[in-house]
Amino acid sequence: MNLWPEHDRGTIVVDPDAAMLYFVESEDYATRYGVSVGAAGFSWDGTARLQFCRRWPRWKVPEETIERKPELEPFSVANGGMDPGPGNPMGARALYLFQNGEDTLYRVHGDASPRELGKAVSSGCIRMLNQDVIHLHERAVHGVSVIVLPSMKPVGISQLY
Repeated sequence: MNLWPEHDRGTIVVDPDAAMLYFVESEDYATRYGVSVGAAGFSWDGTARLQFCRRWPRWKVPEETIERKPELEPFSVANGGMDPGPGNPMGARALYLFQNGEDTLYRVHGDASPRELGKAVSSGCIRMLNQDVIHLHERAVHGVSVIVLPSMKPVGISQLY
């Protein structure tokens, strides 16, 4: 039984309802990682392109986030972002997602806590444990599709239990 026949090796598929990210190895096999996903109002779906990856990325807070949380202004794009390292919510690695040549501002990145896995808690990014995102980063294929499936949960359910 071919589980992943329509996807090339390296394709990343995120199932937000299952809180799982799948790295397609072959038409018969995918490596599965637990993730946390976008909270209500911040989730997204669709197909993006893995444009590039970074080790110990800077966190450059988007303007929309600063509008909601003005205390993050020191870490804005204009101010150069937050230095990599402990306390940086991007964690150990980040995979940058683009659609039609434009940065979506969504990432697959580290720094999830084990208690966040399986929950809708982020501002739209896909969060992984640092050891998992390091493993994924080592295997990621530049230019592949990253597919975030639409949520099938009823409106109003924001936590996965």
